[in-house]
Amino acid sequence: MGNENMAFENKRQVYHYEPAIPPEEAIPKQYFAGFWIRFLAYIIDLIAITAISGIIVNPIFRVMDLSMDTSFFTTYWILTTVVFLIYFILMTKFFGQTLGKMLFGLRVVNLDRTKLTWLTVLFREGAMRFVLKTIWPLYVVCAFTPNKQGIADLLESTSVVHVGYLELDEKWTNGAKN
Repeated sequence: MGNENMAFENKRQVYHYEPAIPPEEAIPKQYFAGFWIRFLAYIIDLIAITAISGIIVNPIFRVMDLSMDTSFFTTYWILTTVVFLIYFILMTKFFGQTLGKMLFGLRVVNLDRTKLTWLTVLFREGAMRFVLKTIWPLYVVCAFTPNKQGIADLLESTSVVHVGYLELDEKWTNGAKN
């Protein structure tokens, strides 16, 4: 009996340190959506925004016989830009994806896999989308970054990923835990 107690006392737990995985490495590379599929999704979004503006903004200007000049900082430009930004902000916040992204199976995610916050969405889809709309060649940045991230993604630690891969990964993870 004495030997059993002595053997038990000598056993101690050994802890193994595992360094945290950086957020940019937490999601496998094939999950990230590339430039061309994001570009096609953006074209679909522009078509949807044009339709929404045509339904909401254009009738007001036609009825009031106002100029529909698309120059910078005209009333028409400001209202269509507001529709543009509201579309991206609301769709991304409530669905994590716009109509174009839905069509191509893409989603905006935080790299740390937390839920998108209002602050993140307002900055990414509001402020940065406005800058990118004004200086559109900056959209090309996502073609050259390792995780296919645009400027807004880099600043907010977000990215656009393929939904199908996330679903497969989640099913595998849930199956592995059970």
